[in-house]
Amino acid sequence: MNYSLALPLRLLRHLMFWASVLLPALYVALLTYNQDLLPTPLIMSVAAQHSGIPFPTVLEALGMMIAFESLREAGTRLPRAVGQSVSIVGTLVIGDAAVRAGLVSPGMVIIVSATGVASFTLPALGLVQAARLLQFPFVIAASLFGLYGVLMLGLAVVGRLAALRSFGVPYLSPIAPNILGDMKDVVIRAPWWMMRTQPRQFEPKRMSRLGVRPRKSRGTRN
Repeated sequence: MNYSLALPLRLLRHLMFWASVLLPALYVALLTYNQDLLPTPLIMSVAAQHSGIPFPTVLEALGMMIAFESLREAGTRLPRAVGQSVSIVGTLVIGDAAVRAGLVSPGMVIIVSATGVASFTLPALGLVQAARLLQFPFVIAASLFGLYGVLMLGLAVVGRLAALRSFGVPYLSPIAPNILGDMKDVVIRAPWWMMRTQPRQFEPKRMSRLGVRPRKSRGTRN
């Protein structure tokens, strides 16, 4: 794919990955501990939504996330044409009923639904599963320590990933260890004419992507 199309799509997927992991945790942290980081009109609007809700913010988030994951698992048993639609529409229907019953706030329904939609944009199934599992410890850390808990848990996850190796290659390479020449195909996608060499973290036998050009034959006369 041409880089002018691949670059915005890759940036969108990076943004959606971090949203699928951190969006509920950031919402819980901002409402529980770090209200001073929000503008005054916004915090007043959110506080008005949470007035009368019998549960704390963390229980709202965990309850809606568990409901969404349950509907997603139920959708995998249905035909492919309706499976994902059932998980999204079902969450919205249950969320609307919960809002009308005064059990959760409208903002929490929006956050959990946006998190689920963001996870659908990820291309690899293993990445989706990891994002789904990481949501819960990040929300718990945010409810206990606020943004500091999110930051500390994020550092622990990054440290664990930096210690992993896949077939002898560092999992976070070329970011850690940093290989500047290979950064052209990580967060961004440079044009193909700029990526003339193989990734160094794989230790290829030949660095050129194009290989050795064949020699021109001189031709023979009959």
